[in-house]
Amino acid sequence: MGLMGSILGGMVGLALGGPLGAIAGAALGHGLGEQIPGNAKLGRMEGPGPRAGNPQEQAQAAFFLSTFSMLAKMARADGRVSESEIALTRTFMRQELQLDPTAEQLAVRVFRAAKESPTPFEEFARQFYSLFHREAQMLHAMLDMLVRLAMADGELHPGERELLQQAAEIFGIGLEGFEQILGTQSEDFTRHYATLGLGPDASFEEVRSAYRKKVTEYHPDKVVAKGLPEEFVHFAETRFREIQEAYEAIRAKEGR
Repeated sequence: MGLMGSILGGMVGLALGGPLGAIAGAALGHGLGEQIPGNAKLGRMEGPGPRAGNPQEQAQAAFFLSTFSMLAKMARADGRVSESEIALTRTFMRQELQLDPTAEQLAVRVFRAAKESPTPFEEFARQFYSLFHREAQMLHAMLDMLVRLAMADGELHPGERELLQQAAEIFGIGLEGFEQILGTQSEDFTRHYATLGLGPDASFEEVRSAYRKKVTEYHPDKVVAKGLPEEFVHFAETRFREIQEAYEAIRAKEGR
């Protein structure tokens, strides 16, 4: 069936209520050929029509809708959607989530529908948590994506910080966890410690222990075995590489 058929089938099977259900309806109801941010043109979607989704397809659809809805709200948090934010969102689509062109079209529709929706960010975050509260990796990964988008223009606007703190609290990560994720965007060496969830004063034994825990959590084989959404599997692969790079950088610095 392909990625697009799985996402559409999942949307039907979920019969989502709440803000994600409203965004799904708005995204699928947009007129064909509308102009969207970034000058992308929406074309007619090809392939099989939607059908009742199985649980994996439903999770895939929910992750897809949540990701681009919350990214849209974050992009609007400082009052405008900047070119750097649009560019980073497209990077997520193409490189980290590896969406095919047709799925990317739907992602753009979801982004635009959420950007224009009066529903506050908090409600999208709460629905995402209700769907994935048992998957700590997905909660951390979502907050990580939101932090990266907020920092796309090189600074953290007060409105962006407020939404990120809301997400951290709703996801059960807390403000300390949020600050650690924020630290991964630093340009100095401390970002490697932050990637492992540690402060720069951590001992090498603490570094080794954190590394082992995180590579287990984000190992692609384990993520696939849990039946998590395909897009998250791609993101987890990127996260896995970042964890390995952080550990190797610290190990080289320590001469281990």
